Amino acid sequence: MSLQDKVMTEIKAAMRAKDSNKLEALRAVKSAILLAQTDASGKDGLNEEEELKLLQRLVKQRKESAAIYKEQGREDLAQPELDQAAVIEGFLPEQMNEQEIEAEVDKIIAQIGASGMQDMGKVMGVASKELAGRADGKTISMVVKRKLA
Repeated sequence: MSLQDKVMTEIKAAMRAKDSNKLEALRAVKSAILLAQTDASGKDGLNEEEELKLLQRLVKQRKESAAIYKEQGREDLAQPELDQAAVIEGFLPEQMNEQEIEAEVDKIIAQIGASGMQDMGKVMGVASKELAGRADGKTISMVVKRKLA
């Protein structure tokens, strides 16, 4: 079952349950998928990697919005953003914690033979591919910098 099919099934369930917050998040996912498909200029749907990137981008947008709302003292606007982010995260694979990311980065550094910050690009390239969908790029970058410093 494709991501689009899963989202449509969840939209129907959210409509039946009258869960407006979940429905709004799912409609945003559906909209983003449709936009990505039209941008792909006639390509047959999205592959799994593109779907993961799209979902991660949507989650990141909502978390950033929530952070801005919290800075401005608008908890009433921040909470729905966080709720929507949680709904979208349900479609992502389980995220790795920092210790798991460190272990993977250590393996990659040993595999590549990286010795310092000059090798950060090589390590990040491999790590980003291997950890795609399971870890945030910002977290991966932070761990790689710490390990190579």
